[in-house]
Amino acid sequence: MYLSKFMFAVGAGLFDAALNYLWDETITELRKRIVNYDLSYFFDLAVTSPEKRKDLKGPDDLAKITDDELIRAAAAIGFISQLGQAQLDLVRHMRNHASAAHPNQHELGSFALLSFAETCVKEVIMLPESPTMVATSRLLANVKQATVSAEEAASFAPLFAGLRRDQTDALANGLFGIYVSTTSAPQHRDNVRELLTYLWPHVAPEVRANFGVRYARYKANLDQAQAAFAREFLDAVGGSVYLPDDIRISELDGLIDQLGRVHDEWDNFYHEPPVARKIQDFIGDQPVPLGVREKYIRVLTTVYLGRKSGIALAAMPTYQALIRNFTPDEAALALLEVTGPNHSAILSFDTPQLHFTEYFDMLRPKLIGIPAIALRDLVSSFTGPKEKFHLDAQIDKARSALTSHLS
Repeated sequence: MYLSKFMFAVGAGLFDAALNYLWDETITELRKRIVNYDLSYFFDLAVTSPEKRKDLKGPDDLAKITDDELIRAAAAIGFISQLGQAQLDLVRHMRNHASAAHPNQHELGSFALLSFAETCVKEVIMLPESPTMVATSRLLANVKQATVSAEEAASFAPLFAGLRRDQTDALANGLFGIYVSTTSAPQHRDNVRELLTYLWPHVAPEVRANFGVRYARYKANLDQAQAAFAREFLDAVGGSVYLPDDIRISELDGLIDQLGRVHDEWDNFYHEPPVARKIQDFIGDQPVPLGVREKYIRVLTTVYLGRKSGIALAAMPTYQALIRNFTPDEAALALLEVTGPNHSAILSFDTPQLHFTEYFDMLRPKLIGIPAIALRDLVSSFTGPKEKFHLDAQIDKARSALTSHLS
């Protein structure tokens, strides 16, 4: 319909009106393709605000999406090429400032209009679906209509590896939207978790972090069900590290307290490993938040040295991974902790003494700066009982210097 009006307007010399009709046809075609593809997926890409997203449900709601949002989300899906997106941005700008859509004093030339028509026809109206779009459409249909087995999920791995970064991020956003939707069935979420195993390694860090932000916004808006699903999504991929700092600090602080508590309780060998793994999920490869750093170092030192009755063997690989992930400042704090009075009593027993040596060897290459190296060298050459570190005058002086340096 709009292309017919475009032709009549061109014939009458009304190029500004023709451009307006051309743009209307382009947007109409894009909306049709989106509805036929996956409308919910599109809304998840076009709108990052949970408050706005909850009001978008059916085809009529596409009118609430601006043309700019429409183009950008369509490009992320693959309806428009990256070059086409840039060209359409120009057409959109000219439609807003040189067409009959708004009052203006600009005069549009015939050759410029011809160029805009070529862009819209070539990049949207007559653009065939790419193999990637077809495969992605099939995947989304399977998520919502069938059971995705482990074998079927693995078959999509080559598709995920071949996606452009923006397409990967768009698909991840779409799967997140399916997962947190209150209308999704448990089977849909099972399907998403199967696929995430192969998609998550390709998702950009900033997109992963955005999922944590969206979880926080659901909580702030009291959307409890969606917040629970968002957190479940992050837990499925070990994404606790991407939670916002305030939430991450609060929950990590609780886990650190829990680890210290189960370490002192009966049957700690059984209860320590799962808590340690949860902490590892929160830490990831990031520095420990400053608000809990000292407590984290203190408790991790305690559990690594163990009790006089022994250690939680199943948790040791996790503890070692966490220690090897220390930053130089964290390693310096750990050296202060292990040579201080808090652990002097336990270091009089054989097993903790053995683990002190392992602990110190892991810290050694991370210690940099004159104060840390000075304390390291004094500890290395100390010949007295390990439980007497803090009573040695030279070590005590070096500890004070390092404490001042870190303050």
